[in-house]
Amino acid sequence: MNWEDQGFLLSKNRYNENSVIAEFFTKNHGKVSGMIFGATSKKIKNYLLLGNKFYINFSSKNENKIGYFKVEIEQVLTPKYFDDQKKLSCVISSMNLIKLLTVESQSNLNIFNLIEKYFIILNDDNWLNNFIFWELEFLKLIGYDLEIKNFVNEEIIDGKKMYFVISSNDKKFVPNFLVESNIKENNKQNIIEGLKLVGDYLEKSILKPNNIAFPKTRNEFLNLIKK
Repeated sequence: MNWEDQGFLLSKNRYNENSVIAEFFTKNHGKVSGMIFGATSKKIKNYLLLGNKFYINFSSKNENKIGYFKVEIEQVLTPKYFDDQKKLSCVISSMNLIKLLTVESQSNLNIFNLIEKYFIILNDDNWLNNFIFWELEFLKLIGYDLEIKNFVNEEIIDGKKMYFVISSNDKKFVPNFLVESNIKENNKQNIIEGLKLVGDYLEKSILKPNNIAFPKTRNEFLNLIKK
């Protein structure tokens, strides 16, 4: 089996002195893993960063055995954020989430396009606000649609409209920008609450039922935003 495609690097793990096992999310083949020979050489190593986009040549002699990648950089994306710790952490967290929640060799052009959109969002002034909606859109594409508007309760407190999710033993604040689409949020605490809300849903409705540990990379990202 042999094919060519484009893909974003989701993960890489050293296999031996000269090679790594890498995972890409590709345009036409979905998430695919394989080995890259010579990946520790300077020529490839400097570009083999999570989030970067590559031209990929994949070959495999047997579907039951690991295949091999030959890669060529198409877009250098992640190094743009080396001087921005929050955005760099966001890239690592997002690529890890896609790795965790997508199925091997199942093509999904919408997810590929969403990854391309992700790097456009990072360049926006209001990127954190837009990133939260990006995460929600990704979860929807994999079958978990968090319809926030459908389960919030509206209250007027001190003349201000506020939203809450109320359960038998809990009452959680929902930032208005997640309910009212005309609001562009830039309040730090409301952004944090939005990230926590999506994180709670991710953990309780998706990760725990599938026996997947909550990704450390997302907690690290949230902690950076809190600073």
